[in-house]
Amino acid sequence: MSKLLLIHSPHFTPVYRRTITSVLSKPYLCLSPSPLLLHSNTRHLHLLTHHSLLPSFPSSFLSRNLSARAFDSSSESKTQQEDKTLEKNDSDSEDGTLKNFKEDYPTGEFQFKEFGSWNRFLVKLRMLIAFPWERVRKGSVLTMKLRGQISDQLKSRFSSGLSLPQICENFIKAAYDPRISGIYLHIEPLNCGWGKVEEIQRHILNFKQSGKFVVCYIPVCREKEYYLACACDEIYVPPSAYFSLYGLTVQASFLGGVLENVGIQPEVQRIGKYKSAGDQLTRKSMSEENCEMLTTLLDNIYGNWLDNISSAKGKKIEQLENFISEGVYKVERLKEEGLITNICYDDEVISMLKEKLGVEKDKILPMVDYGKYSRVRNWTLGLTGGKDQIAVIRASGSISRVRSPLSLPSSGIIGEQFIEKIQQVRESKRYKAVIIRIDSPGGDALASDLMWREIRLLAEKKPVIASMSDVAASGGYYMAMAAGAIVAENLTLTGSIGVVTGKFNLGKLYERIGFNKEIISRGKYAELLAAEQRPMRPDEAELFARSAQNAYKQFRDKAAFSRSMAVDKMEEVAQGRVWTGKDAASRGLVDATGGLSRAIAIAKQKANIPQDKQVTLVELSRPSPTLPEILSGIGSSIAGVDRTLKELLQDLSFSDGVQARMDGILFQRLEGTSYANPILGLIRDYLNSL
Repeated sequence: MSKLLLIHSPHFTPVYRRTITSVLSKPYLCLSPSPLLLHSNTRHLHLLTHHSLLPSFPSSFLSRNLSARAFDSSSESKTQQEDKTLEKNDSDSEDGTLKNFKEDYPTGEFQFKEFGSWNRFLVKLRMLIAFPWERVRKGSVLTMKLRGQISDQLKSRFSSGLSLPQICENFIKAAYDPRISGIYLHIEPLNCGWGKVEEIQRHILNFKQSGKFVVCYIPVCREKEYYLACACDEIYVPPSAYFSLYGLTVQASFLGGVLENVGIQPEVQRIGKYKSAGDQLTRKSMSEENCEMLTTLLDNIYGNWLDNISSAKGKKIEQLENFISEGVYKVERLKEEGLITNICYDDEVISMLKEKLGVEKDKILPMVDYGKYSRVRNWTLGLTGGKDQIAVIRASGSISRVRSPLSLPSSGIIGEQFIEKIQQVRESKRYKAVIIRIDSPGGDALASDLMWREIRLLAEKKPVIASMSDVAASGGYYMAMAAGAIVAENLTLTGSIGVVTGKFNLGKLYERIGFNKEIISRGKYAELLAAEQRPMRPDEAELFARSAQNAYKQFRDKAAFSRSMAVDKMEEVAQGRVWTGKDAASRGLVDATGGLSRAIAIAKQKANIPQDKQVTLVELSRPSPTLPEILSGIGSSIAGVDRTLKELLQDLSFSDGVQARMDGILFQRLEGTSYANPILGLIRDYLNSL
């Protein structure tokens, strides 16, 4: 057997590999801290993936990227045959990356299956003994009003608003519930991202497999609302409906001029040419890079919308584009073009539903609303899972390392609490796999890194799948990239691998208002963050920049390591650029496109659970807000303006240090405040534009 030469190199590039291969005649194995972790001259050595030889690399990484081969150089014919296979699969000669051997992931598509006679009997029996609040009249129509904000978090009975998990569960329950004849949706202006819209649309289409009807009524409609409506069997609108299918826009608002006028000079370091978080504070107009990125995102979202609508309505894309260009606002034209079913009021739709279900005109149509039906348990309908359990941990909102005294206990992602939950799951033997559901634009870079580490440790013990909702960018992507596989919707906003940090120079403002501040310090850089009454000195600015650059390199290099990609290759898709899920998948940042159902299917595959076997999903995220939180919020709302200003200043001051945030998310905490204030409206413009 040949002797093995072990080489350790921090920069194992293709040129370096070819040079060593040409010089050395004996087999070698090269280890590198860069994402190109392992390579050998394949003429003499088969890759050996015995984990004891590579203690610093998680088994999940090795199993994803290296094919297991027996170390045996005695059989030359077998060696040559396997070498050809390796050379065929080896792609690092062109771009410096070790080929990512992607698995054939299951789709997780919903398949409606009729219950057998025994199961139908059990369901009827359970309905007889169900709690009073679970009672539903036979032949009822489930009504759901989809409007406003839709949270990815679970909601308690005391909380208002819609919850995506509950909406999706209601569709599944209604498909199997013999008491439900169909669904009547009221769709009104939605304040959520395209990822959630895609998830809901998928569940509408899945529900239709049951053979039951789904009808929608839309009084106010733009592109997102119509996107959902097209998945329904019939679309009805009132004669006075506001229809504005005029196309999509993306907006960016800038406070640079405002801050300049009041004497505030932001001193911001953003690493990555596409990292535009911070531009709102420093610039007066959009940068070329930001314009390029937003244009690409807009093209992807608009193209996806056109494709889906044209397919649903049997129209050519050119026809739709021409229709949009006409600026049609009369609903009669929509009916003429076949884009809606009919023009009628809500009571007329209900009368048609009565006729469809054989209900007499003078009788009331049996209906059950979203709130009541949400209390119907899966157990009552025979939809309980199997004994194998998969944990679901939801992470929504901006990322902080510790809780702010100004924030509600249920707001955002608190790093230390999330880490405790991950550690509990890691030590538990109950769960066969874990799904981390992420809906976050990022936040504190330190908190993101600490959570990344804990998720990685969890992934070494059991399969971990990241499922992305509307957005999993910057710090949100930082969390996701530690998982064994990443699933995103086609229009999920993700990536944004970059950082931003900064402070304010308030010198001119202090001068105008007659305020003075003096500092006595010890240490060359002691005043770096404390002295807001003057600009940074050149040496301070240099240190500030180096610190931000170091944080970016850590983020980028860990992304490259996690995604089995060379650093140079990762740099091409990093630089703070935001991608849609579909584009991210084609660039290696995401493994598969789909929703939570696909993430579950992949988790079952990695946990060696047959796809046709039921599993129990255990939600570990606490519903929010609770009743005590609501009561405490009543008191704080009295001083709501003061609280808003405090939160705004806290975010603007970058008090948490280096931030891994996506565009505009500095102001995400203002979601719960009034839109009446024009300044706050200006600040939030960009957030609502996607």
